[in-house]
Amino acid sequence: MKITAIRHCKAEGQESNAPLTAEGEQQAIELAVFLEGQHFDCVISSPFNRAINTIKPYAELNNRTIKVDERLAERILSIEDDPNWRDNLERTYKEEHLKFPGGESTFEAKQRITSLIYDLQAKSYKSVLIVTHGNLLSLMINLYDSSFGFKEWELLSNPDVFLIDVLSKDVSKLWVS
Repeated sequence: MKITAIRHCKAEGQESNAPLTAEGEQQAIELAVFLEGQHFDCVISSPFNRAINTIKPYAELNNRTIKVDERLAERILSIEDDPNWRDNLERTYKEEHLKFPGGESTFEAKQRITSLIYDLQAKSYKSVLIVTHGNLLSLMINLYDSSFGFKEWELLSNPDVFLIDVLSKDVSKLWVS
């Protein structure tokens, strides 16, 4: 199975209902053009508005239904306001079981991504399109390329697109911003 994994376009915030910026809306249109002609067995998005609105132009142009899956939601590092969130996020890439109050460990986030991928494989899909968030995308890539970590997460753009070949464990970046 091949996964085209997308990080959402530029958004106005981190809240689940944060809309895309005007630039993000334009990026979503450019992304639809970029994906034109590609066939996917299914299109799945995080339930967050910024993810759904990232792939909506593609879905509308190609008459595709967007399936929403909670397992693609943004990872919560902590429910507490943390001025050191970036340093703590970096720690979670090295300490996969590290968990902050009300948050999700890297291990747990990877478990939910793996659960989704197994479900997709069980349906014998050959090509799927997934739209998610930067941290979760980086952890998904890390499942197939262990060298992809915090520093690579820092280099992700909004949007970003990667092709993951689950069988060969090959990961390639498709989007050049």
